[in-house]
Amino acid sequence: MTPPPEPPPEPFSRIEQSPEFRQLRSSFRNFAFPVTAGFVLWYLLYVLLSCYAPGLMSTKVVGNINLALVLGLLQFASTFAIAAWYARHADRRLDSPAAVIRGRAAVVLEESAE
Repeated sequence: MTPPPEPPPEPFSRIEQSPEFRQLRSSFRNFAFPVTAGFVLWYLLYVLLSCYAPGLMSTKVVGNINLALVLGLLQFASTFAIAAWYARHADRRLDSPAAVIRGRAAVVLEESAE
C-alpha cells in the first residue's frame, strides 16, 4: 500500500493560491478544454462516418479523391491550426503573466530557503 501524497511545501501553496496564478490557470483552461473537446468531437465524427457511413465517405469529390481523404487531410490541417492558435493564445495571454509568477516564485522560494 502506498502512503498518501504529501501536501506541497508552504511556498508552493502560496504561489498556487495567488490570484495571478488562479487567473493564469483559468485562462489556460478556458482555452484548452473547449478546443480539446471540439477536436475530439471532430475526430470522433471522422471515425464514426468512416465506420457507419462508408457510402458517404466514398463519395468522389474531384477525380479519385473522395470525401474520406479530404476529411482525413483536414484532420492534419486542423491539428496544425490548433497548434498555431494555441501558440498565439499563449503569447498574448499566458507567457507574460507566467513570467511574472515565475519571478515572484523565485523570490518566495529564496525567502523560504533562508
